[in-house]
Amino acid sequence: MFDKKKVFIGIAPIGWTNDDMPDLGKEVTFEQCVSEMALAKYKGCEIGNKYPAKISELKKALKLRKLRIANCWFSTFLTTKPYKEVEKEFRKKCKFLKAMGAKVIGVSEQGHSIQGTELAVFDNKYKMNDNEWKLLCTGLDKLGEVAKEYNISLTFHHHMGTVVQTEAEIDRMMNNTSACKLSLLFDSGHLAYCGEDYLSVLKKYAYRIKHVHLKDIRPDTVRWVKENGKSFLEGVREGAFTVPGDGVVDFVSIFKILSDANYEGWLLVEAEQDPAKANPLEYAIKARKFIKTTAGL
Repeated sequence: MFDKKKVFIGIAPIGWTNDDMPDLGKEVTFEQCVSEMALAKYKGCEIGNKYPAKISELKKALKLRKLRIANCWFSTFLTTKPYKEVEKEFRKKCKFLKAMGAKVIGVSEQGHSIQGTELAVFDNKYKMNDNEWKLLCTGLDKLGEVAKEYNISLTFHHHMGTVVQTEAEIDRMMNNTSACKLSLLFDSGHLAYCGEDYLSVLKKYAYRIKHVHLKDIRPDTVRWVKENGKSFLEGVREGAFTVPGDGVVDFVSIFKILSDANYEGWLLVEAEQDPAKANPLEYAIKARKFIKTTAGL
């Protein structure tokens, strides 16, 4: 069983408003988003595009709702930009997260990414050469050292349409970086989406995981994306992702593996959907009930 004093349940704002496609949830305010998170009995959240940039303003809004910041997405371009440029922006984000009391930052390599493009996500994923792998892994270790200066753990978010998507790519990255500098952000939905054995990845790196995204998939929609050469974003619009318990991902096994490894940190629901089709509050409550029933949290 999880230690309830060391494992926390949060949710991402992407079910209310989408960062990659701002028209999804454009009518939803920041205040509605965080109020509904609290109403659904979550303890924390990640940061979305409508969140106040002013630290004092954000702190006040979250304190009113008894919410904390768990993590924030950061796009790295270690394979396509000079390292110093990436580090400069990374330090700004770490400084912000430290002020908000967060202990984790989730990075995703966006160099050569097709995540936000119109390209077919299953057909056009970029494969790095040896030099690019070296740039990525060396850069991640450096950023891991930087994050430590702010008492923050660097976690890597494997993601559909990016250069680290498959189990083999995760393996290569993990084997060529330092465990004391880089941890894994495990995302059940992205591994299930691309057809990888998510339980295999979880078992392999359970003791090196410091943040978890709980995401489910609708396999019929994923199949439609693959067979029709659709983009990642088109898949999101059609409902490829959903909340835990509403799809086919084996969360009972996921929770057991994590609890057996004495996982500490956030279990965070992250399921980007069109809020006009999937009411954010309704799905947030559904996911929260499912987690309480299956994980005892």
